[in-house]
Amino acid sequence: MIAPAIRSIFTPIAIARIVVGWGAVAALIFMGPLLTPPVPTPALVTALLAIVAVILVCAFGVVHEAEHLARRLGDPYGSLVLTLSIVLIEVVLISAVMLGPGEHATIARDSVMAVTMIILNAVIGLSILLGGLRHGSLLHNRTGTSAYLGMIIVLTSIAFALPALIGRDGSYTAGQQIPVIVLALGLYAFFLVRQMGAQASDFTEVDPRLFAPNKAAKSRSKTKSDGVSSNGAASPSPTVSTPAVPIAGILAKHRTEIILRMVLLVVTVLPIVLLSHDMATLLNDGLSRAGAPVALSGLLIAMIVFLPESITSVRAALGGEAQRVNNLCHGALVSTVGLTIPAVLIIGMMTGQDVVLAESPANLLLLGVTVLLSVNTFAAKKVTAMHGAAHLAVFAMYGLVIFS
Repeated sequence: MIAPAIRSIFTPIAIARIVVGWGAVAALIFMGPLLTPPVPTPALVTALLAIVAVILVCAFGVVHEAEHLARRLGDPYGSLVLTLSIVLIEVVLISAVMLGPGEHATIARDSVMAVTMIILNAVIGLSILLGGLRHGSLLHNRTGTSAYLGMIIVLTSIAFALPALIGRDGSYTAGQQIPVIVLALGLYAFFLVRQMGAQASDFTEVDPRLFAPNKAAKSRSKTKSDGVSSNGAASPSPTVSTPAVPIAGILAKHRTEIILRMVLLVVTVLPIVLLSHDMATLLNDGLSRAGAPVALSGLLIAMIVFLPESITSVRAALGGEAQRVNNLCHGALVSTVGLTIPAVLIIGMMTGQDVVLAESPANLLLLGVTVLLSVNTFAAKKVTAMHGAAHLAVFAMYGLVIFS
């Protein structure tokens, strides 16, 4: 049984992703001296585009494996695997920039702020808009969504607003950093424990249309009762209502598949880690020459990291899985702020760098509007395309602020 499982997991596409990723790492090792700044502009642009393309290929591979694990484990455990995989990539990219040459005091702030605007406005807005246009409205689990938004309000306040009021020059002082790190990690850990334990049901789908029985679903129930089709592929959406299986039972029954997919996920994510330093160096050099806004670097990192998950969220919305959109988007943002801010503060303490987190008045205004709009949107029992359009409008305003 192990051999067929290996063949179904280590597919030609999966192997190709590994070859591309590790091949690019090997190429950069040999070309290292040629890519030391200053690099001629044509070579810089070519190398940067190639690295970003390889990172995206590997990122899609990571998300692909995480999606299979998500379908196998079920929500909220599955979405958590997916979001943590994405957040890991982001933390690695931001850390690579901070540890690279030059001054990058605001890269963490710019990246996390960009992630916040992309997730809460661009991705959720587009998902709700398209899902609303297809299904008329989307029904979500308001208890779980409220828990996400509560965490987001507290964590973003700690990240962007509080250092402007009690810090020095937009940074937390040395004596403030430890309490902030402990508070953020402690709150996030408590949230995870509740999400995966006593309150796991608050993060599951509640739309009855997803569980409405039909003849086709009944005929497939025996082969897809655990969320996997007869050929071993994850089924696209939970159209069949099945009793929840305890996570311990799933792990025991599918131990081999889960371990192999975790191994493949790690092997695919490592090239991203190794390529991120070169990408950060070239990106810093290119943006400096172009005279681009400083915040654009953070926005580009956020867009690269969350492109695969954005596609996954839109697909979930088109399938009517509103709570999965919430789990992916809001869960990713909670994980991003809850893990990235402590990580960069720790790096700053270890390297002696100042980490500027306080946001500008314009971005704080947009953050406040975004949070208020999110609370208003998801306070409704059903969300519609009009809600999505409003979120996309706020993201457009964020674009204006960056280039103003």
